[in-house]
Amino acid sequence: QVQLVESGGGLVQPGGSLRLSCATSGNIFAIYHLGWYRQPPGKQRELVAAFTSGGRTSYEDSVKGRFTISRDNAKNTLYLQMNSLKPEDTAVYYCNTYPSLLSWGQGTQVTVSS
Repeated sequence: QVQLVESGGGLVQPGGSLRLSCATSGNIFAIYHLGWYRQPPGKQRELVAAFTSGGRTSYEDSVKGRFTISRDNAKNTLYLQMNSLKPEDTAVYYCNTYPSLLSWGQGTQVTVSS
């Protein structure tokens, strides 16, 4: 059974940076596109960044230029580098396939606050 384990979240001041990691089991890297999602408090879960066909990347408009999705196939790990964080980036962040096909992990909380 494929598992998704997110880590790297925390409390950071506006303008700060965090790098999220998503460790997976199985060989999903070779089969699926992968993405990062987030669920702000009281809101729906939304796609933040994803790998798409041809190795291209796609970003939600509000994070373009600030967030970078990357992957290490040898480690079966997906990353999200988040720079210039804003309070509106506060959310629980999840990884999953794109589109989301697997059971959601526990996510990792990112709080941007002074």
